[in-house]
Amino acid sequence: MWSGEPPEGEQNLHGQNPYRQPRWPQPPSGGGGGNRVKVVAIAAATAVVVTVGVAGSLLLSGDKDDNANGGSRNTKAPASASKSATASAPASGNPRGSETERPAIPGWKAVINPKWGTAFDVPPNWVVKKPGVLIGFEDSKVDYSDPANWGKAVIVMGAPAVLQENWCLSDDDKDGRVEGTGLAAAGTKGAKGAESTGDAALGQVERWVYGGYTQPDTKSIIHDKTAKPYTTKSGVEGSIAWARSRNTPQKGKCASDGKAITFAFKNSAGGFVAWSLYGATDVKDELPDSTIMKILGTVRLHGDPTES
Repeated sequence: MWSGEPPEGEQNLHGQNPYRQPRWPQPPSGGGGGNRVKVVAIAAATAVVVTVGVAGSLLLSGDKDDNANGGSRNTKAPASASKSATASAPASGNPRGSETERPAIPGWKAVINPKWGTAFDVPPNWVVKKPGVLIGFEDSKVDYSDPANWGKAVIVMGAPAVLQENWCLSDDDKDGRVEGTGLAAAGTKGAKGAESTGDAALGQVERWVYGGYTQPDTKSIIHDKTAKPYTTKSGVEGSIAWARSRNTPQKGKCASDGKAITFAFKNSAGGFVAWSLYGATDVKDELPDSTIMKILGTVRLHGDPTES
């Protein structure tokens, strides 16, 4: 049981609430990783708590809603989520996709989110998580030892794919547990209550940079003031917005600046959804913007969403 209720809406960094989001419970993570905020991944399965990830990632079970505020990062134990199977049928030539999906780019991996009726592709060196897994960032201002705060996080997304989960390993809090920081991740999130695709994109993108790379600071974030129209290769129309950090105040071996892009659109049921990708910047293995845009170009609709 949990007794706390996280905020009903997902606010942007300026205290505004662009659209309301459902709430979900989350058990405490058991300590932080220095100044790095943990990645929280929630797998729909039996109740188990494991940590992994982008600066501290928590895998736990439960049928959660990725439409809630979310948390992100690190490993106190090996990640337990397995790769999701990529489908074998040919990718369809229309935005709806097919019931089974093969990557639109030969040699890449398809990432499918049945809940929101979406799919996209990632290069072969990415790890594709199960559709029921959520990944996001914890809030550094929240005391997770208090059950009343379970479920409070900066932002989450579902059915993610992760690049180099253990790109950087550290024990910044000197508790004897090595924590892994991932290089980049991408996934899809609901945007119920958004008034437009631009509203949804702007309402989410800077939270990924804040959650993973700058919090509790907001001054080091540079973000688009308006979203731009964008159409994927399959014909899905929507809006994109970028956010980046410069000179983040976060400290620690794995601290870095970061960037994020959010593409918001409507699924086949007419609901607003948002695909996001975030990653470290100004590092040796930084994911190039050109690769990010190539991944974004593969975003497509995939059947009818199970969540309306």
